[in-house]
Amino acid sequence: MNPALIEVKNVSKSFGGVVANHEVSLTVAEGRITGLIGPNGSGKTTLFNSIVGYHPIDAGSIKFEGKEISELNVQKIARLGMVRTFQQTRIYGKMNCVDNMRISIAHRNAAWRDMFAEYSPAIVERAEHLLEFVGLYAKRNLVAGTLSFGQQELLEFAMALMNEPKVLLLDEPTAGINPTLINGLIDRLQRANREFGITMFIVEHNMRVIMNMAEHIYCLAHGELLAEGPPEKIQNDKRVVDAYLGAH
Repeated sequence: MNPALIEVKNVSKSFGGVVANHEVSLTVAEGRITGLIGPNGSGKTTLFNSIVGYHPIDAGSIKFEGKEISELNVQKIARLGMVRTFQQTRIYGKMNCVDNMRISIAHRNAAWRDMFAEYSPAIVERAEHLLEFVGLYAKRNLVAGTLSFGQQELLEFAMALMNEPKVLLLDEPTAGINPTLINGLIDRLQRANREFGITMFIVEHNMRVIMNMAEHIYCLAHGELLAEGPPEKIQNDKRVVDAYLGAH
């Protein structure tokens, strides 16, 4: 059994009188793809934001590689090797793809800053290799803002890989993407997990996608953990089905 890379234990978070997460516990195993599902408003994004340090939790514990990180800020957590992507891409639309790759390292990885300032051939070579990996090599010199939304998602994924993360948290990576590009994105995520050894924790609404990718899935509803298990167990769990269909 793979060791836990992320351990969330009894985490609660409220905004005013609204409870977003209530005593949520889960683990993300090293080297695996773990899924997080749930209807809108179930607290998935709040939990992601808590894990990467965007807001403090009210109670509970969050550990990364066995060390408590719940009181660390975003930058310190990122330097430990945890990278998060967003539903809305965060690229630099007026820069070309290679420069997007370079600046992502300058912002997140202090060890590369001097090389970045010199426009290091090593950085450019790595950027172009990863752009080829995600299928964007032919567009490497195009302004990123001219790419389709799906291609921008692939660019943001490549930018995340540029930082050699230990774990990648992806928030609905297939949302808004042309269906013809989804299979390509799934393939590249699985290859990154398999070939680069990157652990992944994925929030996803597309059930076909998450059932085909994740080895273990957690389901949240009303801020609480509703169910967990392998895909075949989750897709046959009546509580999960009812939560998505709004049954009572």
